[in-house]
Amino acid sequence: MRQLNFLLIFSFGLATVMFTLENTAATTVKFLPGVSTTLPLAALLLLVGGLGATAAWVFAVWSGVVKKVETLSNQDEVAAQQVRIQELEEDVQRYRAAVDAQLGLLPAAGQTSAQTSAD
Repeated sequence: MRQLNFLLIFSFGLATVMFTLENTAATTVKFLPGVSTTLPLAALLLLVGGLGATAAWVFAVWSGVVKKVETLSNQDEVAAQQVRIQELEEDVQRYRAAVDAQLGLLPAAGQTSAQTSAD
C-alpha cells in the first residue's frame, strides 16, 4: 500500500511540474470591478487547487468535530440503555427463579426452567 501511495503522489507531483512548465502564459484575473491581477496560468491553478484542498481539509475537520460531539452526546443514551439491559437481565433471572420454585411444587419435579428451555 505504501508503494501505491508513493506512486500516486509521485505521479501527481510530476504531472504538476509538467503542467507548470507548459503553462507559463500570463492570465488576468478580475476579482471585483476594478480589482484585477496578472498571474501565470499554472500559478493561478495551483493557488486555486491549494485553496480547494484547504477547504476540503477544513470540511473534514469540521465533520470529525461534529461526529465527536454526536458520539459524546450519545454516550448518555448508551449508558441508560446498558442500565436498562442490566435491569431486564435481572428480571429474567428473578422470573426464572420464580418458575423454578413453582416447578418444584409440581408432582413431576426434577426439571428446572433452564432444562426445559434447552429442550
